[in-house]
Amino acid sequence: MTTETDLLIVGAGPVGLAVAAEAAARGIAHLVVGKPMGFWTDHMPGGMLLRSGTDWHLDPGGEATIERYRDERGLTEDQINPLSLPFYLGYAEWFRARKGIAPVDAWVERLDAAAWSGGGFVATLVDGDTIAARRVVLALGMGPFAHVPPELAALVPPGRGAHTHDRVDFAPLRGERVLILGGRQSAFEWAALIREAGADHVHLSHRHASPAFAEADWSWVTPIVDRMVDDPGWYRRLPPVERQAVGRRLWAEGRLKVEPWLEDRIRRDGITVWPDTRLVACDTLPDGALAATIGTGTTLTVDRVIFATGYAVDLGRIGLLAKGNLTAGVATQDGYPVLDVRFRTTVPGLFLTSMAAGGSFGPFFGFTVSARASARVIGRALAAPSEAVGGRDRLWSG
Repeated sequence: MTTETDLLIVGAGPVGLAVAAEAAARGIAHLVVGKPMGFWTDHMPGGMLLRSGTDWHLDPGGEATIERYRDERGLTEDQINPLSLPFYLGYAEWFRARKGIAPVDAWVERLDAAAWSGGGFVATLVDGDTIAARRVVLALGMGPFAHVPPELAALVPPGRGAHTHDRVDFAPLRGERVLILGGRQSAFEWAALIREAGADHVHLSHRHASPAFAEADWSWVTPIVDRMVDDPGWYRRLPPVERQAVGRRLWAEGRLKVEPWLEDRIRRDGITVWPDTRLVACDTLPDGALAATIGTGTTLTVDRVIFATGYAVDLGRIGLLAKGNLTAGVATQDGYPVLDVRFRTTVPGLFLTSMAAGGSFGPFFGFTVSARASARVIGRALAAPSEAVGGRDRLWSG
């Protein structure tokens, strides 16, 4: 079966929902495909607390905000901060219902340029159904880009290590000894949650000094991202030294600090932090445990290794592009797609946003603060007469 639409939005996370809301406000016929908030429900632990503030809402129109959701439930700012994962998922569901967004809960297996002369795209779902679309927005988030440095992966025996992206059920770790490799927010939060779930001991090893337990200051980020709505080329016009300064400031807030509400949960029996160390060997012992050697000879006996090693954009890891016929047409630089100031790739009609847009628009696009700004910029481009794709009245017949 084939479905036709003017605009296909692939991804039903925060960015995809924001794009859908903007498309609806502009009267653009669209279809959203993806599990609603799937990355958040499937790849984040239930006890997680978010670093984002209530001003990082999803509505390009500024109506269905987190503050409004909070107020309708009779809650105060102190009661909801820091935002919990269940609260944020509740907000996303409320936003989705309020905007009438009904994603098709399916997985796009591949995306191809259409064979007909009018242009457009054909998305093939895992069940074999297809969607014919004039334009496509890829809002895939961080999921495809979970990164484990190859030199670390090679040290850990098969089946004994997992990235934080995949290790969100901590119940099987009860009574076990766990080594987490990484030293940023997710590493520290996973350590606290795993210990609280009943792990016998959690070791946290990272190559740098431990970050400070201090509240991150994001107040300067929202104005910068909102500025991009009217001046989307602002970041790319910055001289390299100024881009680096912006990146360092964001790094200092997001990477050199972990939230202070973690401090008491980390400084407790059963958690040991090993700063300025790295994994150099990991061998299986006769009893099945792992002997993990870090730093200058310290050996830890553990049962599991968790890689809290972040995400790295590489467009080649987006399966629906790799399997389709568009890969050669999408120009890249350092793994990122080359985008114009409207988030358009070098394939006409194909837009790409979220974390993969960071190469052209800056490091803010790894955060939900960018969702509504990118939606407004993309919406303006989609509504422009020059963006219309010519061709047959119907993209598919027969």
